[in-house]
Amino acid sequence: MATVLVPMETRDGETRVAASPDSVKRFAKAGLTVQVERGAGANARVSDDDYRAAGAVIIDADQSGWAAADLVVKVAPPSLDEAAKLKDGGRVLSIVVPAYEKELIEYYRDHKITCYAMDLIPRISRAQSMDVLSSQATVSGYKAVLLAASHLEKFCPLLMTAAGTVPPARAVIFGAGVAGLQAIATAKRLGCRVEATDIRLAAKEQIESLGASFIDVPGMEDMEDEHGYAKEVTPEFLEQQRIEVAKRVAEADIVITTALVPGRPAPKLISEEMVKSMPDGAVIVDLAAESGGNCVLTEPDQTVVKYGVTLVGVNNLPATMPVHASELYAKNVLNLVNLMIDEGNIQDKLEDECLDGCLLTHEGEVKHDRAKALFETEGAAS
Repeated sequence: MATVLVPMETRDGETRVAASPDSVKRFAKAGLTVQVERGAGANARVSDDDYRAAGAVIIDADQSGWAAADLVVKVAPPSLDEAAKLKDGGRVLSIVVPAYEKELIEYYRDHKITCYAMDLIPRISRAQSMDVLSSQATVSGYKAVLLAASHLEKFCPLLMTAAGTVPPARAVIFGAGVAGLQAIATAKRLGCRVEATDIRLAAKEQIESLGASFIDVPGMEDMEDEHGYAKEVTPEFLEQQRIEVAKRVAEADIVITTALVPGRPAPKLISEEMVKSMPDGAVIVDLAAESGGNCVLTEPDQTVVKYGVTLVGVNNLPATMPVHASELYAKNVLNLVNLMIDEGNIQDKLEDECLDGCLLTHEGEVKHDRAKALFETEGAAS
């Protein structure tokens, strides 16, 4: 009978947990032994008793749990000290972001650790239930609008009162992926007048279906790759987008930016001049803050006021809503791990396109093309 370990998350600000009582119950039903480090779910409002009632064994946080586990499931990637607790040839599953974790990937490679990266799940229909980028982006898009509304010094909806009419706040959303669409929907629910832009033509219909207006950009073409991600665009297109969107930003009370290219610095979409053009008291929430920000004035993990505009650059927004963010993440993990389970054992079934697609390291090799490219570039430079 294979053992799955759910350790305490130790990265600063990480409040989520990789398993819920429901996922623990399902793992146990599939014949796995689930060990949960004491207090692992506390920040997500899941007690040790909740896990115990679902069939988990509660253990102290020490090296023995990691060394004995057939699979360690986490949210944030392990630190190097934590990775050293894994047995050689062990397995770990977490969010990784290869561009930021080269030392960790090297450790995995050198110690023959098999790593499944949840953020590398292929964008195919069959893998939608495992897509952590989508599930966590839903949380980010929702919370971004709430943060903007809490900093805004005016109402969001149209109000008609005996004392007069209050016009609706104007919101501009950059990007109409999962986070952007959730931001649009949430801003509409709050009563904002919403406009949105995206480099993918397919997003136009989605934006308009939510009741928002689509901002057309001259020379626009479909910029979605075969995996469903936004492609990296040319500086010329970004300049055209900035010119067109700047007109709306100058009148906006709320701006939410969500533009990210996996593994690359966030594209700069909002210039200092655009911030200067905004009304006093306006709010920008930059969901790309951790990757450098879509706004040139964003300060990662800080909320600052510049030119009368509040810029919110909170890192890891899903961790500010750990209850539902953890539940969604745990379901993603459960659905992926279910593909590995074989009569109570964990097997690396790499013929499965979902498992193979998110395989980062295995048997002493870096397997994923995006991660491989990092080391090939480094080798060429030296």
